[in-house]
Amino acid sequence: MENQLLTVALAQISPIWLDKHGTIEKIQKSIVEASSKGAELVVFGETLLPGYPFWVSLTDGAQFDATVQKEIHAHYAQNAIVISNGDLDTICQLAKEYKISIYIGIIERPMDRGGHSLYASLVYIDQQGEIKSVHRKLQPTYEERLTWAPGDGNGLRVHSLKAFTVGGLNCWENWMPLPRAALYGQGENLHVAVWPGSDYNTKDITRFIARESRSYVISVASLMHKEDFPSGTPHLDKILAKAPDVLANGGSCVAGPDGEWVLEPVLHKEGILIETLDFNRVLQERQNFDPVGHYSRPDVTQLSVNRARQSTVSFDGE
Repeated sequence: MENQLLTVALAQISPIWLDKHGTIEKIQKSIVEASSKGAELVVFGETLLPGYPFWVSLTDGAQFDATVQKEIHAHYAQNAIVISNGDLDTICQLAKEYKISIYIGIIERPMDRGGHSLYASLVYIDQQGEIKSVHRKLQPTYEERLTWAPGDGNGLRVHSLKAFTVGGLNCWENWMPLPRAALYGQGENLHVAVWPGSDYNTKDITRFIARESRSYVISVASLMHKEDFPSGTPHLDKILAKAPDVLANGGSCVAGPDGEWVLEPVLHKEGILIETLDFNRVLQERQNFDPVGHYSRPDVTQLSVNRARQSTVSFDGE
């Protein structure tokens, strides 16, 4: 029965904001700490590496052709993650060394899309230290669209982890019924939802998805305070002029397959939160409702998913 139990860690931490190398060092320490507490999976918040674009809503981000927006965006891009350059290699090595799986939210600057646009991506690294999926957020939300590009369906994948089947989505795409269904249909029973950091988001949808899917749901959010903006940030004075004292208050939590709390949202507390999940509870709750099994009608409604990685250019003969 040991395979039925999975110990998970929710890494509710703040980034070293827009500092790729500093944030990676902090993430590495969190991985080691999570492993020391017995975790077999550790989850980090949306775009933790290297941080959420808080400046957009604080500095008139919609002003067209503004020097301030260009210069902060370029700084963001310089600190984004280029996976093909090995930017996640040290994190992958720790996953292998400590035999711990990792879900981590990153700002990705992918070479297969030209290497300049930015994507909010959720990366899954298995216990052998291999990157198994990179899910680029399908639809950036509101002001995020001024700095992130929309992703594709390539990362809508699930992964086996002991008795569980785990999948994940970024922030408000957790509200999108069809991407959720795409994961349910692949057997997902442990759903990972990552957020920039607010119980405003996590307190309702975490339980809703759990009750809808009869799965465990882990919501992991970050923290961010006014004093967390590094002194070297471009146009820091303009950012701080309108920044509230608390930009992200956490709200990480876990719901069980019955939709009830395993761990209620944790606010204003930085650290590693640990819970152990029992797979048998999934089977108990699927007895009366299974959204893609006995309580579905594929002869009436079906979902078609395009998982091709999108690119502007393809070359024949290569």
